[in-house]
Amino acid sequence: MITAPKIRAGIAAALAVGVAAALAGCSSSSPLDSGSSASSDSKTIVIGSQQYYSNEIIAELYAQVLEKDGFDVKRSFNIGQREVYLPQLEKGAIDVMPEYNGNLLQYFDKNSDAKTADQVDAGLEKALPKGLRVLDQAEATDQDSYTVTKKFSEDNDVTSLSELKNVKSKLTMGANSENQTRPYGPKGLKSVYGVDVDFKAIEDSGGALTVKALKDGTVQLADIYTADPSIKANGFVTLKDPENLILPQNVIPVVSDKVNDKAAEAIDSVNEKLTTEALIGLNTKSTADKEKASTIAKEWLTDEGLL
Repeated sequence: MITAPKIRAGIAAALAVGVAAALAGCSSSSPLDSGSSASSDSKTIVIGSQQYYSNEIIAELYAQVLEKDGFDVKRSFNIGQREVYLPQLEKGAIDVMPEYNGNLLQYFDKNSDAKTADQVDAGLEKALPKGLRVLDQAEATDQDSYTVTKKFSEDNDVTSLSELKNVKSKLTMGANSENQTRPYGPKGLKSVYGVDVDFKAIEDSGGALTVKALKDGTVQLADIYTADPSIKANGFVTLKDPENLILPQNVIPVVSDKVNDKAAEAIDSVNEKLTTEALIGLNTKSTADKEKASTIAKEWLTDEGLL
């Protein structure tokens, strides 16, 4: 994202049908609980998060600054993948969702040819459905990546995706199952860089199982998010992407019309201070120190003078 695996893409459609029950199971205060009126209460802001520990920490940062400013906040965390939570955001069951701008654009505009950060931002303005908007993005990025071991990099003289075509041995990519059909997955790698890879589904969002598979050679390439402390801890090498196969993925909140100017200002105050270095530090407190998202968020917000 202590890591919580994302919902399998293969069951996303079924989850979307039964999403009310799925979300209600995440929290007794779920806005989609049949007994809850949170989604229709104009004074309540419902904040969601992906089923990924780093995203939950960001959601908790937003929640705590909003509460400090007097807003009634309901948390509906660990929801799953975009196929599940974005339709609920469009329906008004969720009001704030931490997102990543490049992937968000590709969800709403699968034919986007954006490559740069400016092009992604311009594309989002046109692609977002009515009733949704994005607030200021953070400097922090947490991108999908093609990451390899240091030994693989040195043995094959590979530091870039463009150099993978020179590797003669079989290559297998390990990632969540939905990555197999994402624009930057195996088909994208073939289209942009001319590299053929097999695919192995590992459903832990670049977590411990993915790290193990990379280290023991079950896979040679792994999608590990770039703000994950495991990259530095294991001396992994994230391959450069000169053709921007993977779009910029800055942290960006997508919000509903219920988020007024005061609420937006509170959320923006977090993003003004959230750098990639800061996000890696927050993530480390989760993965290494085993702290809860609420504790991690409170400590950081207090240190930054936001609480």
